[in-house]
Amino acid sequence: MVAFSSVIKLVALVLAVETNAHPGHEEHITDRAVKRSFLANSRRSLEGCAAHLEARGTLKTAEHRRKAFLNNLRKKALDGLQRRDTDVVLNTSHHSSLTGITVDSDSSVFLTNDTCILSPEGEIGPFWVKGELNREDIVDDEPGVLNYMHAQFIDISTCEPLPDLWWDVWNCNSTGVYTGVQDSSNGNGDDASNLNKTALRGIQKTDEYGIASFRTIFPGHYSGRATHVHVVGHLNATLLENGTISGGSVSHIGQLFFDQDLISEVEVTYPYNTSTVDITLNSVDRVFASETEDSYSDPVFNYVYLDDSAGVEGGLFSWLTIGVDTTAAYDTSYAALLTASGGVANSNSGGLGGGAPSGVPSGVPSGVPSGAPSSTPSTT
Repeated sequence: MVAFSSVIKLVALVLAVETNAHPGHEEHITDRAVKRSFLANSRRSLEGCAAHLEARGTLKTAEHRRKAFLNNLRKKALDGLQRRDTDVVLNTSHHSSLTGITVDSDSSVFLTNDTCILSPEGEIGPFWVKGELNREDIVDDEPGVLNYMHAQFIDISTCEPLPDLWWDVWNCNSTGVYTGVQDSSNGNGDDASNLNKTALRGIQKTDEYGIASFRTIFPGHYSGRATHVHVVGHLNATLLENGTISGGSVSHIGQLFFDQDLISEVEVTYPYNTSTVDITLNSVDRVFASETEDSYSDPVFNYVYLDDSAGVEGGLFSWLTIGVDTTAAYDTSYAALLTASGGVANSNSGGLGGGAPSGVPSGVPSGVPSGAPSSTPSTT
């Protein structure tokens, strides 16, 4: 077991609410009145949550789960909301700096009054694949920096953990290509086998404490977008025998980010450093700005190194606590559907062909991975 000297200092409470976006172009919301109303209502909903969750031991339970997961990481309840803007988020380090803490350290060490929610701007992106597999390990032998993503979901209307939510995640590989989609705007457009690849995509159901996690890799980058992870939350869905889900509603859609310093550390390692595509900084990313401007939002993962002496090459543990409006239900448009026979492109997805939409992968240099090793989804 790796010995850890870093511990959790902060858990961000993130509320993601989304509008419908279609593959091929990502939509940007500009209605300030809607945003102001959303923030005001969300703040009222969340203001009482920290005390409620602490009183019933919910956050303490999540703390114990994280300790069990990493053997020496701790967390504590958050208290209150802090208004911020894009510059504040950009200049905030999300790397836990506490050292010398053991599993027996008093919880008061981790007290903070920094709670935040995500503004209504957010996008599903052009490469969501419907019907991904229920699994925790989504690496599929993809090379890159290991990232153990951990989240607790909270119902903002009740301040209670949200069990049985299906957490759907996906991100590009280390050289900026999404598996599961064949298109000229996504790596090698002639590679039909990419439709059948499932790396860095998966779903997990939250447990009774609203907690779920993934073993994945840190995403690479592609032209026009900062490094990010996509997330969709499904409610009232049914798990099928083939390991996928069906039915229910989508109550949460968002994109999550990483500190620029952390991205820089990762990008100098192999195979991230083989990409010839310019890195788009958080500070100029359109979605990052829309999610943080004039809001209480900090959609950036908190993290620790799994091994301080090895830095990013020893792997990462990243986390968020995500608040969900369970009354919301959003339409989604998908680029492809994963079936028992493999991936099938969605002909009604909005038309990815005929040139890359703004901010989608433009390809990778030769000699580096273009996706996960070829695999066919299990039918059991």
